Amino acid sequence: MKIYTKRGDWGETSIVGARLQKTDARVEAIGAVDELNSSLGFAIYSCKKHGLSQLTEELIVLSHQLFDAGADLAQAKEAEWKITSAHTDALERCIDAHTAKLPPLSGFILPGGSEPACALHRCRTDARKAERKINSVANVSQALLPFFNRLSDCFFTMARSANHELAEQDVLYVGEQRLQREE
Repeated sequence: MKIYTKRGDWGETSIVGARLQKTDARVEAIGAVDELNSSLGFAIYSCKKHGLSQLTEELIVLSHQLFDAGADLAQAKEAEWKITSAHTDALERCIDAHTAKLPPLSGFILPGGSEPACALHRCRTDARKAERKINSVANVSQALLPFFNRLSDCFFTMARSANHELAEQDVLYVGEQRLQREE
């Protein structure tokens, strides 16, 4: 079987039950979820490389859920959705479990610290992008927006958790005025 079909050569693509322009909001949302899953692949690799086995396992589950979210978005009409409110509830439990092990936030956190944390911050921003794209799509599962909203929070917390486990400091925002005084 060939990997290429040539059916998309003129700016259209197929989803379940329809053919759409590649610039359609639904196709843009599917692409944003795919981009996030690619970033997540690097985060999984990075966490595994640095011995963060619990994070690695949690991220692998999320990668499969992102594939399911893409499948939900690829439905031209209402279907039996794969992502439900139970997935959002699970994200909240994950956030709470990681947060319980972390020092309290003392300010705004910038992306940085360890390699796994940087990769997870990338996932956080990609999740926000996917959320914005999904928000512009009509007739999607009502569970998708809360799921992606919580997902970005989960990646933020996981980034902090990765830094904590690797004894790396989160990068705190210090503000322009403070930086000027230190010069």
